[in-house]
Amino acid sequence: MIADSGRDKLVLGKTKVQLEEKFGYLLIPTEASEYLRHYYQKSSWDGRDVFFIRQSPWMVVFDHDKATTLVLIKGC
Repeated sequence: MIADSGRDKLVLGKTKVQLEEKFGYLLIPTEASEYLRHYYQKSSWDGRDVFFIRQSPWMVVFDHDKATTLVLIKGC
């Protein structure tokens, strides 16, 4: 998805159920790797409704059960 210029359209506005249908399972921060969990805890999104797409570095932020932000976690 990194090189996909339409990646936001794949995620934003979708519900968790829709994203699971497209990508498979989603992880809550406590289920994610230590690296991803650490990034989340130090970010401005700490305490927000977020999920990670499988074991990937993609974090999805939800507001009112819809994906509103797609974050690529790298280099922290």
